[in-house]
Amino acid sequence: MSSPQAPEDGQGCGDRGDPPRDLRSVLVTTVLNLEPLDEDLFRDPNLQKRYPVALNRIAAQEVPIEIKPINPSPLSQLQRMEPKQMFWVRARGYIGEGDMKMHCCVAAYISDYAFLGTAVLPHQWQHKVHFMVSLDHSMWFHTPFRADHWMLYECESPWAGGSRGLVHGRLWRQDGVLAVTCAQEGVIRVKPQVSESKL
Repeated sequence: MSSPQAPEDGQGCGDRGDPPRDLRSVLVTTVLNLEPLDEDLFRDPNLQKRYPVALNRIAAQEVPIEIKPINPSPLSQLQRMEPKQMFWVRARGYIGEGDMKMHCCVAAYISDYAFLGTAVLPHQWQHKVHFMVSLDHSMWFHTPFRADHWMLYECESPWAGGSRGLVHGRLWRQDGVLAVTCAQEGVIRVKPQVSESKL
């Protein structure tokens, strides 16, 4: 479900969508460093060992979107992970100004990628995901944006249990304006991680 809105003039509710202070610092400190971040993360020869969680989400290079995780968690920190993560995301290639509906469709694709997995992050060191599927996905489009420009995707899961997970997401433009809000519920079935024998 999505709810795009045509621009309106006139009186109504005042605009409100400034990022929280901690998110504002992420926007300021990383938006100008996207290329160095790309080099630092993806050219590291020990990449697979240091960032297995982040790499699992971006390993499929044939997907039509680019993803750069903010502060990916190394293997040693998996037991302390919160159900929160942030990515810089954009469509691969050029879309242009064009029809806003096209940017909304691309944002819908972007928003679904690695979204539901946020609910599993605190349990990733104990369980392996066996089955994961979305039951519903809602989006609210607040202001014009370009899906082929870098946007900060903020994901968090307020609840998970009974083989279900709930996630909330926000796509922020580089200028700190909230462009899209999303919510998703899905089925998540896991299996215990099998530890390797020490014998």
